[in-house]
Amino acid sequence: MSRFDEPQFEPILQKLRDHIRREQYGICAKFSYPYAARCFLRYLERRGLALESVGPADLDRYLRSLRRKGRRGPFPKQYRRLHRAAIKMLLRVLRGTWPPEVLPKGRELAARNIISAFDVWMTDLRGLSLSTRRHRRAEMGRLLEWLRHRNKALGAATIDDLDLYVSERAVTMRRNSTAEVVSTLRGIVRYLHERGLLKRDFAPLLKGPTIYALEGIPSTIAPEDVSRALAALKEDRSPAGLRDYAIWMLLTTYGLRGAEVKGLQLSDIDWRGERLRIRHGKTGAYSELPLLRKSANALLDYLQHGRPATSERTVFLRAQAPYRPLAYSTPLHGVVSRRLAAVGVVPAGKHGTHALRHARAVSLLRGGVSLKVIGDVLGHRSERSTAPYLKLATDDLRSVALDLPVRAAP
Repeated sequence: MSRFDEPQFEPILQKLRDHIRREQYGICAKFSYPYAARCFLRYLERRGLALESVGPADLDRYLRSLRRKGRRGPFPKQYRRLHRAAIKMLLRVLRGTWPPEVLPKGRELAARNIISAFDVWMTDLRGLSLSTRRHRRAEMGRLLEWLRHRNKALGAATIDDLDLYVSERAVTMRRNSTAEVVSTLRGIVRYLHERGLLKRDFAPLLKGPTIYALEGIPSTIAPEDVSRALAALKEDRSPAGLRDYAIWMLLTTYGLRGAEVKGLQLSDIDWRGERLRIRHGKTGAYSELPLLRKSANALLDYLQHGRPATSERTVFLRAQAPYRPLAYSTPLHGVVSRRLAAVGVVPAGKHGTHALRHARAVSLLRGGVSLKVIGDVLGHRSERSTAPYLKLATDDLRSVALDLPVRAAP
């Protein structure tokens, strides 16, 4: 019998092969992963370990034991990474999740329950959007974790503790970000006080930096730099290039937010009616925008030649297997900054999706479009949200400046 003829492993390995084929992994995974999984199963059999009881420590111990036959020293890092990836995939296929979730205990469990109740309150009583709830849950989790590391009970927290928390958070933040943290923290503190988890409402005592209306200038990208990046992207005919070009066309044509692009569904594209339906995650509202020809061609090119064959209904997917929608927690910043760097553009300010959004707002302003229409395109609730973009059209403002006389009378 050959060393590979081990029928006891075949049902398990067949599940792994089916998963690799279903998720459309490449040829490396198709041939290397079952081999690595077989080696791991043989290792468990020799040591009398059950696959169902394998933990992270067992996996690390196995990887450290790997040696190449006839050679000294451990496995090279690339082969060790391959074995780790194959075994993790095997365990996810058989057990659903990996690594196994560690159930919280004590204060960790209490903190999770507080955050869950807070989320229910934000949903049922406040009707807040998913993105807002996610942001506030994360801030509450950071606060509770900060208190736990200092062995400070939530009920015994003081305003000095909260001020110290804010000051530590603000070390790497700009003033606007710090003000946002303080504003979010005020809402969290009020909730905790109303639920009797804090003895006093410290919200009025929390002080953040003073922020003046329209004090900041939004970051943007020069039109010529946007054009250079688009021209280079159009030449990239790889699946990732077709996807990124379609994303850039939506960002530069409609000024969409990154989350709005990632959330776009196939059903949102009305090809016959030439309409594009956008859900604005920040406001929860929907907009219907005209499907312009260049954007439509970029989308069609990606769907026909770049998008993998899958049952997923989200338009933009990962460029590598497993072909899943782009994760919410993964911003499109890399799609923008990487393509700008490829043409030698390094913007002075921010260079993510919002910079392209700002650039689109400036181009509309220079085209004489009213603030109301620009706000409707960008998904703003009021003209006050669109007003900051006026500061980006400085050249246009200079053209209407009054000429002062050379000599002014005393």
